[in-house]
Amino acid sequence: MTNVERTELRPNYSISRVIKGGWQLSGDHGEVKRTDAIQDMLKFVDAGITTFDCADIYTGVEEMIGEFIDSVRQERGESALDKIKVHTKFVPDYEKLSTINRDYVESIIDRSLARLKLPQLNLVQFHWWDYGIPGYLDALHILKELQQAGKIGKISVTNFDAAHVQEICESGIDLVSAQVQYSVLDQRPAGAFTQLCQDKNVHILCYGVLAGGFLTEKWLGQPDPGHQFVNRSLVKYRLIIDEMGGWGLFQELLAVLNTIAKKHGVTLSTIAMRWALDQPQVAAVIVGARYARHLPQTLPVFNFELDEADRSAIQSVLSKAKGPTGPVYALERDKDGIHGRIMKYNLNA
Repeated sequence: MTNVERTELRPNYSISRVIKGGWQLSGDHGEVKRTDAIQDMLKFVDAGITTFDCADIYTGVEEMIGEFIDSVRQERGESALDKIKVHTKFVPDYEKLSTINRDYVESIIDRSLARLKLPQLNLVQFHWWDYGIPGYLDALHILKELQQAGKIGKISVTNFDAAHVQEICESGIDLVSAQVQYSVLDQRPAGAFTQLCQDKNVHILCYGVLAGGFLTEKWLGQPDPGHQFVNRSLVKYRLIIDEMGGWGLFQELLAVLNTIAKKHGVTLSTIAMRWALDQPQVAAVIVGARYARHLPQTLPVFNFELDEADRSAIQSVLSKAKGPTGPVYALERDKDGIHGRIMKYNLNA
């Protein structure tokens, strides 16, 4: 029986260190069998992965989790929900950024409450598309008002860089966590961002840990597939592989991860997860999963430790990486750049 590691983001607010991600349930990632996906959520909880990540803009996902929450409530009682935490997001539409007011914010928060069938949102992660458009601090303070009114438990951000996390914290917001892209392919959160989070008691939640599935045995030894994918995750993370140094260096990294995986009797993806979990200030990793079939490959992440030889071997490849460089999410904020052009900016309409 695997004991899933847990951590406290704040006193009496405990989460599993692997979070079940929900983006893959929102479409553009392959067929979703809704009933199977909802039923499998209980398998994660019973295995010890009791924290879920979703967003107001992940089409249909809040409703699916809400249906799951309702089924647990009916079958196991309200107390069974105490250990389950749902982290959603507030992602205002780009076209609304300049006109955001309390009515707009509260209407989306109320909608998430209704969809998730919860009396209070456990944790809301705030995203802002463009720092050049004023209003993000005002929006956060509206969230704080809704927190004080009891509609929100904890406030977090996603895709904010160190300078803006500092500004937010110093404006009087208790930021519990910051969700950022962080993996062996993308180490932009290391250094200044991590140090700032340590200083401000902001926990790091990592997405992209498996690079949409690229960090698996499936891609080991494969020729460069180019950039044409139906799956949105693969489109996104193929660009990150280019930033890192290209397909050749990526294959070198996969080979090293695979050697370490065989040494520990786990999968390549498990090594990638463990590496991320071991980074300073990282509270949890978010692993996208439509169903529970990969649970047997996920849970062993808590059954072993990377040793110095493992870390050195990984670092020997990472030392050759060209990027990604710059602050957290800076590449993606450029709407005209290759990373920004694949974004969908107005999904809350």
